[in-house]
Amino acid sequence: MRFDILTIFPGFFQGPLDYGILKRAQTTGQVEVHTHDLRGFTHDRHRTVDDRPFGGGEGMVLKAEPIWDAFESLGMTAKPQRDPTRETVILLSAQGRPFTQALAHDLAQKDRVVILCGRYEGIDERINDLLCDQEISIGDYVLSGGELAAAVVIDAVVRLLPGALGNPDSARFESFGADEVADTPGTADGPPRSTHGSGGLLDYPHYTRPAEFRGIPIPEALMSGNHDVIRRWRRRMSLEKTLRNRPDLLEKAALTKEDEKILRQLRDERNPDSPIKDKA
Repeated sequence: MRFDILTIFPGFFQGPLDYGILKRAQTTGQVEVHTHDLRGFTHDRHRTVDDRPFGGGEGMVLKAEPIWDAFESLGMTAKPQRDPTRETVILLSAQGRPFTQALAHDLAQKDRVVILCGRYEGIDERINDLLCDQEISIGDYVLSGGELAAAVVIDAVVRLLPGALGNPDSARFESFGADEVADTPGTADGPPRSTHGSGGLLDYPHYTRPAEFRGIPIPEALMSGNHDVIRRWRRRMSLEKTLRNRPDLLEKAALTKEDEKILRQLRDERNPDSPIKDKA
């Protein structure tokens, strides 16, 4: 898989991409990451990449010409001639749709991803219209530029590639995982996984040795040796953490009747004075 990053700060990526899984994937040839300095595609002695916006207003806008020339140098075609199953061009901006785990999985199926890092007030919108397949934001906040966001996107995608992680199931059974839960979670045969198919929920809490730290022991369920007890505890904790930190995820999560019962109990525990109680 190949990533091409168009940016005015190519040196930024000398740090974030040189460690851990990203570094290993590049060393083994599984992934190529190439940065391209937009200033190298300017045609004036000041290497100008931005200009004032038409209509007035604050800030500056990245010019279309350097971006177009940089794009052409990659041998890429404009949107109508591009094979969307193999290649995609992303504009990173605060106006984009949210970057999600599902989108990361989709990008991991491509052979090539070109990432355009926005700066200042943004880019000339004609570049977005002509070249970009999708406009993406990594969150509801504003960064100084798309470089940090590009590093986030690449990291999230690369770890999903076959062989990138030591255990391939690590990328399947985690927060935001798309794996469907069983009709009765916690009843599968065999030892429980270190993580559990989340069905769109957040992952549950994890513990390791020592069994007691600063007077706090690990949950009793994890010491039981009973696989069914462990699975049920993990599922309950996953539901509890999702309810506490990201209740919006519950609307689309793959929930069983048992999950819904647990959620009612958890809500009752959080609101003991509520007149509505779980009678099940």
